[in-house]
Amino acid sequence: MIYQDREKYLIAAKEMLAENIYRHCLALESCMGGLYDYFKLNNLLGPEEAPKEDWMLAGFLHDIAYWGDTKADHPLKVNEVLAKYNLRVNDNAYQIIKAHGPELTGVTPKTKAEWSIFCADSLTGLVTAVALVYSSKKLTDVKLKSVIKRLLKEPKFAAGTRREDIKKCSDTGGLNLPLEKFVEVCLNAMKNIAPEIGL
Repeated sequence: MIYQDREKYLIAAKEMLAENIYRHCLALESCMGGLYDYFKLNNLLGPEEAPKEDWMLAGFLHDIAYWGDTKADHPLKVNEVLAKYNLRVNDNAYQIIKAHGPELTGVTPKTKAEWSIFCADSLTGLVTAVALVYSSKKLTDVKLKSVIKRLLKEPKFAAGTRREDIKKCSDTGGLNLPLEKFVEVCLNAMKNIAPEIGL
């Protein structure tokens, strides 16, 4: 499922972002779509949840302002930077975006979409780092158990990973999703777009 104006957002992001941030945005977009599908399939989405398009749009645009003068408070500057391209993000997606950086926005995750972006944001970097230690540097070679091992038992690996944020996926007040299942859904989602993110 592709949301409206995706191609325009892709062009804007390509021009504005460093390649690694752009690929991270694509990865999180895919994770958000995968998580939505999982929750939908298992009848775990409440009526307050935004549609899938908004989950994915938020995932892709969450770091669109992560550069220059807007980097420090980037979740609040999304529409400001998009305005240069005559684009904007809708209110649903913007609320989800703000939840990925509660310390910057004051927006604490509440919905499954908001918890998904909060927990998955840092996971994409860890998955990428795991792929890059393989000689092939391919996501297809990455096993779930390898990601879990690096996440739980090797804190010095990809040390910038916000491991505690990822592990909140299992909180009963949030996603209430076991860590292994959460990582599995996101890993598979990233594998589905491996060529797009250079892995």
